[in-house]
Amino acid sequence: MNARALPPDAERLDHFMARANARYYATTPLLSDFITAPEISQVFGELLGAWAAMVWQGMGSPTSFILAEAGPGRGTLMADALRLITRICPPMAQAMHVHLVETSPLMRSEQAKALRASLPAPPHWHDRLETLPDGPLILLANEFLDALPIRQFVHTPSGWHERHVAEGRFHLVPSPAPVLPDARALEPDTLVELCEPALAIASWLGQRLARAPGAALFIDYGHASTLTGDSLQALRHARPAAPLEAAGQADLTAHVDFTAFGAAARQAGASVYGTLTQGTFLRRLGLMERTAQLAAAVPQQAQALMSGAERLAAPEKMGHLFRVMALLSPGLPVPPGFEEGLPA
Repeated sequence: MNARALPPDAERLDHFMARANARYYATTPLLSDFITAPEISQVFGELLGAWAAMVWQGMGSPTSFILAEAGPGRGTLMADALRLITRICPPMAQAMHVHLVETSPLMRSEQAKALRASLPAPPHWHDRLETLPDGPLILLANEFLDALPIRQFVHTPSGWHERHVAEGRFHLVPSPAPVLPDARALEPDTLVELCEPALAIASWLGQRLARAPGAALFIDYGHASTLTGDSLQALRHARPAAPLEAAGQADLTAHVDFTAFGAAARQAGASVYGTLTQGTFLRRLGLMERTAQLAAAVPQQAQALMSGAERLAAPEKMGHLFRVMALLSPGLPVPPGFEEGLPA
C-alpha cells in the first residue's frame, strides 16, 4: 500500500466491492462457489419458518402481513419455511404476502422455480429492502449483510487514510476520521472497517419497526463486538482467492459488525436481541430433535441429516462462525431462541 501516485482510475473499496459483486451475482452459476445453511439441511429453513410463525402469533396474528427474505439464494430457505408454515399454521399461510429482496435475474429465476409449488402466485421481488410495502413485517436474512460493500480505514502516524483500489492493489488516500461506533485509542497502522449500507438498513428497519409491528432475523458470519483488522475475503471456484484479483469473478464478503448494526437499529427505535451463536440459536429452536425425527422417518438419509445438523451447530464448524441477531418492534414478546435462562 502507498499514499502517493494514486492512479486516475482508483476507486474506494466499497465502490469496487459493490461493482465486483454485482457482476459476480449477475453472471456466475448459482452459488457455485459456496454452500449456505439452507442447502445443508432442510431443517434450517423449517426452524426459521417455525420462528416466524411464533413471532407472527406474538404480533397478534395480523390477518395480512409481509413475509420477506433478503438475499434468498436459490429460494431453498423460503421454500422450506413455507412448507412448515402451511403445515403447522394455516391461518398464517393465508395471511402472508411473500416478498424477496434480490437483484440477480439468475437468482430470481431460480427462486421462482423453488417457490412455484408453495405459492398460488409468484412472489414480489425488490432490488432494495427499502421498497418493501408498509404494514406488519417479518424479515429473514441469512448471509445477506456479509456481501454488502465495506470501507476500510487505516490509522497511520500521520492521520487517517482510506483504502482505494487500482491496478489490483490497495492505495492509501488521506481521509477524515471515520465515524466509529465506539471510542477507542488506536495504535498506528490499525485498520477498521465500516459497512455503511448495513448501518443504513439497521436504521431504516429500526424506524419501521418503531412505527409498525414487525421483526427481522439476521444470520451471518461476523463478530459480537467491534474489532479491528481486515476481514475482506474472496471465494473463486470454491477456493479462497485474493480479493482484488479477477473482479467480478469471485464472491467478496466481509465479517458483519453486529455491535454497530445492533446499535444503529436500537438508536432508530427497535428492540435488539442477541447476538447468539448459530449453534446455540438452532439448538434452542429444536435442531437436533427435528433432525432425529426426520432421520427416523427416512432411515436411508439419516446419516446425511445428522451430519448436516452437526455442520450447522458444531462450534468448530458453522456453529460459532455464524451469529444471530433479532430486531423487533418495542413491546413485542422476546423472540424464540433469545429467552434468558435457556441453555447455551
